[in-house]
Formats: sequence, structure tokens, C-alpha cells
Amino acid sequence: MIHAKDINEHTPLEDLTPGGEIYEAGTARDFNTGTWRTDTPVFIAQACKHCMLCVPFCPDIAIPVKDGKRLEFDYMHCKGCGICENVCPFAAIKMVTGGEPI
Repeated sequence: MIHAKDINEHTPLEDLTPGGEIYEAGTARDFNTGTWRTDTPVFIAQACKHCMLCVPFCPDIAIPVKDGKRLEFDYMHCKGCGICENVCPFAAIKMVTGGEPI
């Protein structure tokens, strides 16, 4: 069986698993997808109340938490969907077009 971390642009089609089937857990960490982003979330720390509403809504687990406080975005995995901005009740996240961090 081929592992997700071994798949690249040269992997033959015959070696790929059928779409939608997951054969092992935790493989999302193997793929840095932050370069897909067209919009970038900016964390406004002074406005954050650490309610953690943004954390479970992030489909990419790109909002790390340590000692009960959310940290800066993991831009290597954030795809810029903007869900975090929509669920934040304190305007502690603002989406900007483009954006430098990855």
C-alpha cells in the first residue's frame, strides 16, 4: 500500500487510492496546502477572548491552541476559507485578500 506522504505529481494513477477513501489517519499533516489560499486570515490578538469557537470550525485544524489560548494561524495548512472569521463573535479574525504569510 502506498502512503499519502509518498504521493506526488509522478505517482502513477494505478498506485493512487480511490477518491474519498481514507486508509490511514492523520495524513493531513503531511500536506502543506497553505499555498492554495487566495484570502488570508489575520489574528487580532487584542480582540480575542479565547472563547475557542473558531477552533472546532476550522476544517484544516489550522488554529493551534496551547494552555487554553488560541495561537497564531498555522498558515502552512490554512486554505483561507474564512469560516473562522464568520464564527468569531469578537471580530478577532479578519480576512484579507492575498496576504503574505505561508
